[in-house]
Amino acid sequence: MGFLTGKTVLITGGGRAVLSNGKAGSIGYGIATAYAKEGANIVITGRNMQKLLDAKEELERLYGVRVLPVQADISAEADNTAIAASVVEKAVAEFGGIDVLINNAQASASGVTLADHTVAQFNLALYSGLYAAFHYMQACYPYLAKAHGSVINFASGAGLFGNYGQCAYAAAKEGIRGLSRVAATEWSKDGINVNVICPLAWTAQLENFQKAYPEAFEKNVHVPPVGYFGDPEADIGRVCVQLAHPDFKFMTGETLTLEGGLGLRP
Repeated sequence: MGFLTGKTVLITGGGRAVLSNGKAGSIGYGIATAYAKEGANIVITGRNMQKLLDAKEELERLYGVRVLPVQADISAEADNTAIAASVVEKAVAEFGGIDVLINNAQASASGVTLADHTVAQFNLALYSGLYAAFHYMQACYPYLAKAHGSVINFASGAGLFGNYGQCAYAAAKEGIRGLSRVAATEWSKDGINVNVICPLAWTAQLENFQKAYPEAFEKNVHVPPVGYFGDPEADIGRVCVQLAHPDFKFMTGETLTLEGGLGLRP
């Protein structure tokens, strides 16, 4: 049994995706795997219910944990306050509370230049990323305060470095960084730890980006100096586990940039 046995983590964008070589290719699923190995109860959300069910089946079969998949999509057309509240209500009804919130979900029209971006494409990034983080943080706050829990949000080098063809994605991610810093300031009195990770891992989404927008991929995505892309579980998921450890407080509100496993594995 791991140190998170009996604890509950809510991971947005937690469906199982697969690379062209057949390996799992999702940061959310890599995080869920790392938490499953520590015995946590897992709540995963996403737009694709089949990917969520695939994740549930594999995690429960391999690690003996309980997984609650909830289909949810924060978007410009939806009642997003109600959606986030419903997910949290289901999680609390199933497991009794929430100890860790991980805002990983993000959609965008990467590869489309600023001059060519539509309002709909811009909204896609803002709602699926920034607004989703806002709504889930609000909905989870009472339970995180009770548990003295953790929030782990995901930003990106796209915002830090101004990547070509990623204006909406970068804007959403920089908004998440600002939101996280404010939450760290306001919620520290409740014992809630808030951190941001800017990861670089080889995922199915990145693989698809390479195929669809080779020019933007060539300009933005480079193999890290260590010589390989990060692994969603070993390099990203394990850091998320460490940030949720009750004895570990990583300068709450700061940004942790993971460039393919540069000595950051716990």
